[in-house]
Amino acid sequence: MEVTTTRRREAARHCAWCGQRLPADGQFGRRRQYCAQTCRQRAYERRSAVQRGGLPEDAVVLSSTELANLQDRLFQLRCAAEDIATAVADGAEPDELHSMARALLGTATGLERLR
Repeated sequence: MEVTTTRRREAARHCAWCGQRLPADGQFGRRRQYCAQTCRQRAYERRSAVQRGGLPEDAVVLSSTELANLQDRLFQLRCAAEDIATAVADGAEPDELHSMARALLGTATGLERLR
């Protein structure tokens, strides 16, 4: 009897609570969702609070600080995109556009983590 295993994707994965990058998983077993027991506990507490509050299961709850932080980062992303559009319209050099695109990518990557 031949046992075949499939390799998991090598894409970077992040903690479902804090967004920190997770170490690579082994080939077997369930994938990690959290980087530490404390993140797992905080996620459980949040889920419990959502259920007690009568919110839908897929509700996302953000504190006012988290919301303000997210809005600031979205503003930074929009400004970076506008800068690139302006530079293109002004005939910027490819090196300058490349540098601006890297900055935009960095801003967008930072937005992938909500916390």
